[in-house]
Amino acid sequence: MNNSLPITIVIFGASGDLTERKLIPAIFSQYRKGRLPAHVRIVGFARRPWNPDDFRAHLLHGMQAYAAETYDEQAWQSFGANVFYVRGDLSTGADYATLHQALNDLESGPANRLYYLATAPEYYIPAVTHLGANQMADEDEAWRRIVIEKPFGHDLASAKHLNEVLHAVFQESQVYRIDHYLGKETAQNLLFFRFANTIFEPLWNRNYIYNVQVTVAESVDVGHRAGYYDETGVLRDMFQNHLLQLLTLIAMEPPASFNADSVRNEKVKVLAAVRPITPANVAGRTVRGQYRTYRDAPGVARGSQTATYAALQLYIDNWRWQGVPFYLRSGKVMPAKMSEIIIQFRRPPHVMFNFPPERLLHSNLLSICLQPNEGIHLRFEAKVPDSVQDTRSVDMEFYFRSSFGDGPLPDAYERLLLDALAGDASLFTRSDEIEQAWRLIDPIMAAWVTPQAPPLSFYEAGTWGPPEADMFMARDERVWRSVCGAGK
Repeated sequence: MNNSLPITIVIFGASGDLTERKLIPAIFSQYRKGRLPAHVRIVGFARRPWNPDDFRAHLLHGMQAYAAETYDEQAWQSFGANVFYVRGDLSTGADYATLHQALNDLESGPANRLYYLATAPEYYIPAVTHLGANQMADEDEAWRRIVIEKPFGHDLASAKHLNEVLHAVFQESQVYRIDHYLGKETAQNLLFFRFANTIFEPLWNRNYIYNVQVTVAESVDVGHRAGYYDETGVLRDMFQNHLLQLLTLIAMEPPASFNADSVRNEKVKVLAAVRPITPANVAGRTVRGQYRTYRDAPGVARGSQTATYAALQLYIDNWRWQGVPFYLRSGKVMPAKMSEIIIQFRRPPHVMFNFPPERLLHSNLLSICLQPNEGIHLRFEAKVPDSVQDTRSVDMEFYFRSSFGDGPLPDAYERLLLDALAGDASLFTRSDEIEQAWRLIDPIMAAWVTPQAPPLSFYEAGTWGPPEADMFMARDERVWRSVCGAGK
């Protein structure tokens, strides 16, 4: 394919919040930095009765409201000259024919295209089907790619059906399933931390690691999404994508090279090695919780059993990780919005110091803080000055801002959009990875509606989940840990 051709980014559902708050600010930021390929046009496609000027005004409002720190009037004027709009209904085939003709007229010759489905999930299949019916996915001298936002189905069967529809129109190499967590600088840095340094790799296994904890906490409630969330719950909303993605980055083997297939092959191997949770062990390996006022939200069913908090204990049955528990937790209305990975190392096998019998050395902790206070912390033991043999835990810290300046870290969409334009799918999720993740989540969802399920536990807003989550860890003689400074 000719990568020097002009590029048209077509945003389906362009009048929505995602376009206004995330996509256009990300594209404009890369434009200001001079990183966009030459001759990039943006075409919005939505039902609103707008003309191109109306669409540009809508986007300008979003820039000024949500990305004021990156806004520049002069740059916006030149950027806006390449922004266009086509009115159409995402479910109407004739409107795709109109869009196709408008794109051909605008491009006036061969051009590459990136289709971005910034729509509700129910429009994914109609959009893909109509793109295929109008031969808009066909590649000749120009490439065609499609970006799809999560959720990728709501269970394994629907994910498989979505993949079948996609593959009837697009090749897998043309499909970019986006999970913005993989575009975060700190998530990407996890790969560099592991594979660009040698000091931790010899310790990154069952011989030295006692347990791994992954926390993705949200401080907000379900808000206006209550009706949707009540059909989804925390496992589908957070675990099937974000938390399992982080798990694969932590646990994957070093790929032979940093290309899309090599990286994604290793991630799929991790998910395939995760020991399933079944009805027989679901009560011992999961916690499900609901914040106490959840059922008062408009759109939530009376007596809803939907979990807004979950904790899982997972094991990866392979040579590197056999026997090491991975604890994953996520919940709504927690004290802070934070994402953190904790690696707790084993205690020294023998303590020769003259400690009291009940005194044990603390485990070394490695914390990778994804948000806020993005950075890496290593906690280890040091002798207290002017003591005989007293020790104290101390931290060695790296912060992105202190090392690389106070400027804001780029939004995840900035990196991912550039990768999609460049044809690099390393940080996008492949179809077999999606399906493997659902194979882990579906049995838990099914087990949670059986008599063997753990009871639904309630917790107060502003806490770190139900008391049962702490009991869950205490049973294994462990506790939830945080070094980032925001968590428990």
